[in-house]
Amino acid sequence: MTKIPNQLYICYVDESGTSEIPGNTSHFILAGLSIPINQWKYCDSIIESIKKKYQLDNTEIHVGWILRPYSEQTHISNFDRLDYSQRRVQVEQLRKAELFRLQKAKKPKLYQQTKKNYRKTDSYIHLTFKERYEFVEAIAQCISDWRFARLFAECVDKVYFDPSFGTQTIDEQSFEQIVSRFEHYLQNIGNENPCCGLIIHDNNETIAKKHTELMKKFHQRGTMWTKVKSIIETPLFVDSQLTSMIQIADVCAYAIRRYLENKEDKLFDLIFKRADRVGGTISVGIRHFTKPGCTCKICSPHKQPR
Repeated sequence: MTKIPNQLYICYVDESGTSEIPGNTSHFILAGLSIPINQWKYCDSIIESIKKKYQLDNTEIHVGWILRPYSEQTHISNFDRLDYSQRRVQVEQLRKAELFRLQKAKKPKLYQQTKKNYRKTDSYIHLTFKERYEFVEAIAQCISDWRFARLFAECVDKVYFDPSFGTQTIDEQSFEQIVSRFEHYLQNIGNENPCCGLIIHDNNETIAKKHTELMKKFHQRGTMWTKVKSIIETPLFVDSQLTSMIQIADVCAYAIRRYLENKEDKLFDLIFKRADRVGGTISVGIRHFTKPGCTCKICSPHKQPR
């Protein structure tokens, strides 16, 4: 008699870096954070409470934009001593003046790029860089403390990825790895009590169609590493602006990429605690696709070079 699954796990998936070669990043990271469905409301409420503390209610967490330098802040005297409203007013004034200057100088490309930068960072301009980092660190600390969560990630060093060697693109390889690792996790914890999983992905029209078709093939034939028995449906694609938990996957992907590219390990060390592991030591949830002999914190615990 077939056992009925008694728990659902949701794996939220997002990326950091570009999958194009060469692109503007040396690594492409696809990360998925899995939580049991009965912990969703708790996780969501914790994230919203942290956002509220920094007056970021209903604001998307996009770490790549949050942790950029905002040059306008350096031109405002005693910026850190102003209250949030005063900071916002003064930054907005400087930004308007800069856009008018670029228009007058007839620099359309720079004007459009600057306008985009301002739009993407507008929600965070009332916070100093120190406060913005503290905000992201608080989110990473939350993830670190969620013992029920599991982190999966494929980290591709594009220098060592040869597109002529195989039939998959970087993002296709990465998605297959996430699916395989999530599936193995579900099978391992479901030996006694069957469970199932659902993948929720940040929405991108091109990726949505490609990954939906890939998932259909995985259901039919399995991945290179495993048959798909526990993951249900094709991925659900949602707008990251409206879903806090997708934004948490963005934090994970960003932290991994910044560690691998820049050796920034403060955020990485927090979220890496949640990587799926064998025997509590060797991570099987995250793979670093790179040169043999890599000594990073992902590769070094393994006896065999990745």
